[in-house]
Amino acid sequence: MSAQQNETGMRIETDILIVGGGLVGLTLGRALALKGIRSVAVDREPAESQTDAAYDGRGSAIALGSKQLLDRIGLWDRIAPEAGPILDIRVSDGDSRLFLHYDHREVGDQPMGWIVENTVTRRALFDGLAEVPGLTLLAPMNVATLERRQDGVAATLADGRIVSARLAIAADGRGSRLREEAGIKVTRWSYGQTGIVCSVSMERPHRNIAHERFLPAGPFALLPMTGIPGHPNRASIVWTERDDLVPQMLALDDDAFSAEMNRRFGDYCGRLTLLGRRWHYPLSLLLAERMTDRRLALVGDAAHGIHPIAGQGLNLGLRDVEVLVELLAGAHGLGLDLGSAALLADYDRRRRVDTMTLVAATDGLNRLFSNDIAPVRLARRLGLAAVNQMPPLKRLFMRHAMGTIGG
Repeated sequence: MSAQQNETGMRIETDILIVGGGLVGLTLGRALALKGIRSVAVDREPAESQTDAAYDGRGSAIALGSKQLLDRIGLWDRIAPEAGPILDIRVSDGDSRLFLHYDHREVGDQPMGWIVENTVTRRALFDGLAEVPGLTLLAPMNVATLERRQDGVAATLADGRIVSARLAIAADGRGSRLREEAGIKVTRWSYGQTGIVCSVSMERPHRNIAHERFLPAGPFALLPMTGIPGHPNRASIVWTERDDLVPQMLALDDDAFSAEMNRRFGDYCGRLTLLGRRWHYPLSLLLAERMTDRRLALVGDAAHGIHPIAGQGLNLGLRDVEVLVELLAGAHGLGLDLGSAALLADYDRRRRVDTMTLVAATDGLNRLFSNDIAPVRLARRLGLAAVNQMPPLKRLFMRHAMGTIGG
């Protein structure tokens, strides 16, 4: 059992309290359990709703580095059958004939990443709970109050139970209550853009190539997915659009919406036909001024939220997990305090550069490409073409995209 309960069942003792049972929170709990560290994860949403196809239409790009983490904790085998490999990435600016092409064979024999629907990863995490008795998920459940003392934390749950632990982890998303209660300030701004997400069927084979086409309103990405019956060439669309145009795009019927997609992407893959429903999400930047406080560590979107332009949001959170697990496992092996100030300072230091670099890079890319100023447009098109002709620089960028550098 991950937690010891007293005779009345009203007090639960564990090593780590994780507030938020989403992709990052449960991955962290699973990884800790495999290191012999007990944790209790608390989430307000029932597991059944989080694995429903209507809950979240997004897919995530799982970089090679993240795949290796998921493999080490025994999760990848559950995900792999529904993971669409990315063998190449093609980056273009509008209708320019100049482009940047990444071929995975230039850096090895592994795909550069995989596109996995978030519901698939959630299902794998929930279905795998029985494999890791060191992790307990309490859902649906809310944390009413959290007390962070010198020697540990105590969370009072909505049903009156109290969870005691050495350290609390805020994995409760961009609107993190734990982060706000700790007084951790954030830098945030809206991009004035919305991400429209849907699945499409492609007329021609996608050949496992991910496309990112930069348009004045923002990037339009087509990401290869695994096929389903009747639609062997399936892809995920992440269409960035100006906020003011989104309502009228969402109001279009399926045929008109598909026509708008085709107009933006062109006929490289033949006609794109909408499959199923559409989702939309506001796009913004969020960066916490620090990732720790007394007996508290932030992970995932509670610490940083970035533009999806490079598909690195989940990967950044999984790198938080990797570093935090390494530090906690080391302390656990030596019998040290899992919530010590020294450990938390080390975590904050080790994640700071990687986080700041990716936040700056995604923000800069979006600002560079989300405009139609003629001199800037010419310069960036020439820049894409120049990088395409510089193999050493291309390989460096590819390794960053694969998550084998950083963290």
